[in-house]
Amino acid sequence: MTRQSGVTLVEIVVVIVLVGIVAGIASMQLGPTIRGYLMVERRAALTDQAETALRRIVTDVRSAVPNSLRQVSPQCVELVPTVDGGRFRSGPDVENAAAPGAFLDQFAASADFDVLTPFTHPVAANDLVVIGNQNTDDLYQGLTVAAIRSVAATAGATTGEHRITLAVPYLLPQGYTGGRFVVVPGSQPSVSYVCAGAGRDSAGNGTGTLYRITRDALAPAASCPDVALPTAAVLATHVEGCDFRYSPNLGATQESGFLQLQLTLSAGGESVPLTLGAHVDNVP
Repeated sequence: MTRQSGVTLVEIVVVIVLVGIVAGIASMQLGPTIRGYLMVERRAALTDQAETALRRIVTDVRSAVPNSLRQVSPQCVELVPTVDGGRFRSGPDVENAAAPGAFLDQFAASADFDVLTPFTHPVAANDLVVIGNQNTDDLYQGLTVAAIRSVAATAGATTGEHRITLAVPYLLPQGYTGGRFVVVPGSQPSVSYVCAGAGRDSAGNGTGTLYRITRDALAPAASCPDVALPTAAVLATHVEGCDFRYSPNLGATQESGFLQLQLTLSAGGESVPLTLGAHVDNVP
C-alpha cells in the first residue's frame, strides 16, 4: 500500500496567516524608514536642482558687462553677458614712429584699435565691444556699444596682439581712462532669467519653471521676454516661489551692487527654500 504525503488545507491557511502577520510587522517597522529615505532623496534632488540653477545665475552675473544688470520684476532680471575682454591701446606708440599703432581716445573717433592682451575665447565679426559703461541706460540704448567688423591677429607685432575694426568710428566716454573693454556675443547680447507660473498644487508639487532666455538684440526699455521663445532654456522645474532683488548702490558709489536670489522648489509635499547672494562688480 502506497502512503501519500502532503499538506492539509488547515496547514496552508495557518502558513498564510503567519506570513501575513510577519509581513504586517515588517511593513510597520520598515515603512517609516523607507518613507524617510524617499523624502531625504527627494529633498536632496530639489536642493541640487535649486543650487545648480542659482549658481548658474551668479556665474553669468559675475561675468556680465559692468552696470548691465537690471531688475524687470521680482521674477525677472536681465544682464548683458561677456565672452572675453582685454586692454586696448589708448595712445600712439611714441617709441615706434614708423608703426605707432591704432588707438582710441576721447578727442577723435576711430574705427580701429589695437588689443594689447591675448584673447582666451574666439572673438569674431558682429560681436559687440563695450567700453567704459557707467550707466545702465547708456548700454541698452547702444551709447557705449560698437559692433565689430573684423578682427585681425597681429601676434608678435609691437602694436599688440590683435587689431579690431569697428563698424562705425568710436569715441571714448568722457573721463574714462581705464583702458579696458569687454566683448559681448553679437548673436546673444541679452540674457534674462524668468520665473514663470510659480505656485503649488494640491499634491504638493511646485507649478512654476525657471528659464534662462537669450535675445538677439538689446532692448532700450526693460522688459521680460516670452518664455515661449525658442532660446528659452529650463533651469529648474517644480518652482513654488522665487524672488530676485537687486540693489545697485549699497555704498557711497555704484561700483558695487548686490543681488539676492530666493528660490523654493516643491515636489511630493517636500519643499526646499534656497537663498544665494552675489556681489556685482560695476567697475568698467
